[in-house]
Amino acid sequence: MPTVLITTDYLTPGDEVDTYLTRQGFTTRHDPMRGPRRPERLIAALAGVEGALIANEPMSEQVLQAAPELRAVVRTGVGYDSVDVAAATRLGISVSNLPGVNSNAVAEFTIGLLLAQARNLVPMAAGVAAGAWPRRDGHELRGKTLGLIGRGAVARRVVPLAQAFGMTVLSTGELPAPAVLVTLDELLQRSDFVSVHTALTPRTRHLIDAAALSRMKPSAHLINTARGPIVDIAALAEAVRSGRLAGAALDVVDVEPLPADSVLRGVGGITVCSHMAGQTAEARLAAGLEGAEELVAALAGHPRSAVNPVTPR
Repeated sequence: MPTVLITTDYLTPGDEVDTYLTRQGFTTRHDPMRGPRRPERLIAALAGVEGALIANEPMSEQVLQAAPELRAVVRTGVGYDSVDVAAATRLGISVSNLPGVNSNAVAEFTIGLLLAQARNLVPMAAGVAAGAWPRRDGHELRGKTLGLIGRGAVARRVVPLAQAFGMTVLSTGELPAPAVLVTLDELLQRSDFVSVHTALTPRTRHLIDAAALSRMKPSAHLINTARGPIVDIAALAEAVRSGRLAGAALDVVDVEPLPADSVLRGVGGITVCSHMAGQTAEARLAAGLEGAEELVAALAGHPRSAVNPVTPR
């Protein structure tokens, strides 16, 4: 029986995904990813494996080359920047993601971050926990302008949610009405909240840098639920610390977990969450089952959402 590796930490032996794969004739091997791991450990986990259902594993060329039986990799999410797709293609390994699988969860989380920043929820709660009773004016979302960078499934779901709060929505990509298509420069200059929803590519790495931040309103907040390296965190920390920007809420950072010496620590106005925007019970179940189905299809030579259509070796 062919073996498949499962590293997504919320998928466990005996669950619905495990049961589905075993019924399809596979032997499952669970090695949950909880924090960084060295390539040697990942290579060992992939020994004898034909398919892998992964979280954010660093599937580098070194790792892929050391897994001669591997034929298909499926991400239980949307982003796949942790996989060296070019190397996988050369090696005949199919790579798939699950577009839109957790878009509703991330969209709702995005609105949650907007509310948290607008109403100072995190520092207020921290103050009460510390024994104080802070009372500071916040701001309503109604009448404010939200700028969405990107045009994918998450951004599309944010639009009606923001509309329900009475916000004006600008976007850098074509989104459903009432979102208004504008340039990035115009979006940065006009928005009270800028929310990142684009993929990480060489073009978007540090897209939000010191120059971009300087074009935002001093009263504006930055939200990032996409990928950490899209934002230059050193420039962001300096902008907020100096008062050039009101604040930021990040669910993703360039290095995860957040290092103890990160420039983001201790900066009032910046809230960092632990990459949890897409982690709801509903989204996890959907991602697990859809990922398992995609893995079975890919190993049969018919991937449905491959980012590098190849014939698996």
